Amino acid sequence: MSKSGLLKVPASTANLGPGFDSIGLAFDLYLTVNVTQSDRWKFSHRSALLSGLPEDERHLIAVVAKKTAALRGVEMAPFEAVLESDIPLARGLGSSAAAIAAGIEIADKLANLQLTDAEKLNIGDQFEGHPDNIGASLFGGMVCGVSLGETAELLKLPSPDIDLIALVPPYELKTEDARNVLPAAFDRKDAVLGSAVSNMLVAAFMQHDYETAGRMMERDVFHEPYRKTLIKEFMPARELARNHGAYATVISGAGPTVLTVAPRGKGQGIAEQYRATFNDCNVLLLNVDSTGPKWIQSGE
Repeated sequence: MSKSGLLKVPASTANLGPGFDSIGLAFDLYLTVNVTQSDRWKFSHRSALLSGLPEDERHLIAVVAKKTAALRGVEMAPFEAVLESDIPLARGLGSSAAAIAAGIEIADKLANLQLTDAEKLNIGDQFEGHPDNIGASLFGGMVCGVSLGETAELLKLPSPDIDLIALVPPYELKTEDARNVLPAAFDRKDAVLGSAVSNMLVAAFMQHDYETAGRMMERDVFHEPYRKTLIKEFMPARELARNHGAYATVISGAGPTVLTVAPRGKGQGIAEQYRATFNDCNVLLLNVDSTGPKWIQSGE
């Protein structure tokens, strides 16, 4: 009998301001994959967000699954998958990382690879180039990591008790374009400041000191000063959210989504303000996903 299962993988945000290419946070938007071993590769997409993606072994999930199995010397058997997603593509919400995590998890299950968490992280990091989004999608909650070339290191931090509000513009911003506006190098003063602010950010989250964390989130020097010109909603949203009690507002990943972190109970009010002000944007009130990928159904 063929192996099958229904897998849910969470979306994620990266950076949280100064934690550039290092800090990730998973939340409750999901890529859902109903997968069954087959004699051919076939992908069906039931969500409009996924329209236009490959329907054969060129699909990113298939590419990752085959590579994952090959690293263990196993040939990945074909499978059919039906996908649904509420993760907007090319919006800085970890859609590609969720697909990569799905490919790793599917290969691990269907090919019985018995991968360790460290192996899953290293595989994901090789595809992504940084462990923030992929770490959050693989393990849930808040993560802090570093890519060291052929390997990566990652630790889970306590899941923050906060409201998350995502302001999603109607336009895409490709990661490559967002990276092209960044400087090739930073002077020593800025590098020291950026590193110190990021250290303080992690320490504040470890102590559940969200006021301090919020101040640090808005002191990035690595990317937001350069990317904010690409996202017209960013600075007005930051000011509006601050006036309504938010801890901080940052660019989610490479953008264009703007992410606001607020005290519990204040998210709804900020979301309503966003809807009234940014008519052409989608506004999402989100919660942290602390568990990561979940096999909801599993069969042999």
